[in-house]
Parts: sequence; structure tokens; C-alpha cells
Amino acid sequence: MKGLFRITWLLLLLCFSQVHAATPQDEDAQAAKALLEKALAYYQSNGDKALAAFSRQGEFVDQDRYVFVVDTKGVLLASGGPSSALIGRDVSEVLGPDLRQSFKDALTVPEGQGIQQADYRWQNWNDGKVEHKHVFYQRVGERILAVGYYLPRATPEQARALRNKAVKALIKDEAGTLKAINALQGGFLHDDLYVFVVDLNTQRYVAHGTNLRLINTDFSKIKDPDGKPVGEPILKMMAEQDQGEYKYRWKNPVTGKVENKHAYVRKAGHFMVAVGYYSP
Repeated sequence: MKGLFRITWLLLLLCFSQVHAATPQDEDAQAAKALLEKALAYYQSNGDKALAAFSRQGEFVDQDRYVFVVDTKGVLLASGGPSSALIGRDVSEVLGPDLRQSFKDALTVPEGQGIQQADYRWQNWNDGKVEHKHVFYQRVGERILAVGYYLPRATPEQARALRNKAVKALIKDEAGTLKAINALQGGFLHDDLYVFVVDLNTQRYVAHGTNLRLINTDFSKIKDPDGKPVGEPILKMMAEQDQGEYKYRWKNPVTGKVENKHAYVRKAGHFMVAVGYYSP
């Protein structure tokens, strides 16, 4: 009995840790998929009569997640969000190239393949900014039912990967990399992830992925919105080690709000390269 109790307790601990390890993106994905499954069941029972229900503010709208339906010709038939203004129109003709290609890919998926997934960029109707969106969808006859959610925050792994990419590029081509970062080119800007570079000899910004006004300003004097020093402690840390991490408060360029930021910094010659991710 003691052995059985121990195994049961370990299983409970494992389940508990898995639940609490879920990220906000995991929760968004689960909620979006659950909403789609609910819509699919409702459509199976009601057919096209369900389109009216999908277009109302009700059980098929969950915060900024909502059901939308297109036919195999690309015409929007239902939407529980602001895109309802496009109902009856061929959305493949009015959307950007990335989203247009995603719809074309979705339209080629044969029926019976279950729930599919895709990524695209779409305007967040809450703040008017174009953001990364993930969508779950499934084809039912000549209809494609879908639910998407926004991904405004990058992961720690993505932040470290972008920092390492910038370091390698800077070592290989110093002038070209700095120019690319400041010109928002070269893949150094992804939603809320961006690179900034400080010359450790002068302690001044030489590149910044979102705010060119900071170029040539003294990084050691940078403070957060509450007046707490940011640049000085980071430079002190970099004087003692080649790479590190630092947490502070900063404005998220995607949400436009001041949020907690976790920056990963690393030396590249006489430069400091930094990329950080945000959390609410």
C-alpha cells in the first residue's frame, strides 16, 4: 500500500507541475482549439444555420478569439469579430500576401484531415497593430471553420536565438549588421523581439531595432519609466562577464504598454548585443 500511495502521489505531483508549467500561449491555444471544436460540433448539428450564431456576440466569442467561416472559394460567410464587415466578400482578394497564401493553403486541404494549424499576420482590432496570429481550422464539406489567437509575446528561447543570430552577424559583418538592425531589415525584428547594440568603449547605442532616436545616446544614463537605472547596472554586469541576463520594466512595442522585460545580453568584440522578451 505504501508503494502504491507513493506512486499515486508522484503522479499527482507530475500532473500538478504540468498544469502550472503551462504558458499563456499554451492556454490561448487550448482555448482557441476548444472553441473551434465547439463550433464544429454545432455546425455538424445545424449546418449553415450555424453561420448566424457564429456571427453574433455570444457563445462563439471568447475575448479576442472568435469563430469565422469561409467557403472553398475564399468568401467569408461568418465572423464573430470585427472582420464581420467582410462577410460576403472574397477575403483572398483583400488580405495581405502572407494571409492570402495561408487561406490558399487552407483551401487545398481535403476534407477529413481533422484540425489543421497555420500562422499569419493580421491586424489586432484592439490596438490597430498588425501582429502574429495562430489559427486552428478544419474543413467541413465546402466550409472551413476557424478560430485564431494573437501571439504578441515571444518566448525566452526565441529571444536568445535572435541575440545569438545578431552576435554572429555582427562578428561577420559589423557595418552591414548595424545598418540592417537600424533599417529594420535582415530579420532582426520579430513582433516584440528586437535587437539593440551598445558600443562598450563609448557606452553609446549604435543600433536599435525600434527606436532610432536612441542612437548615439549614452546607454549608462538610460532609466526605466519609473526612473530606475537600467543602463548603468547592465554595463556594470558586462564589465565582469561576457554574457548575462537583466530584468527591468520597458515599453512593449507591440502592446504599447510598459511591461516586465527580461533581456539577454552578450559581448561581440567591443559591442554589447541585447534582445529581451516581455511578460505582463
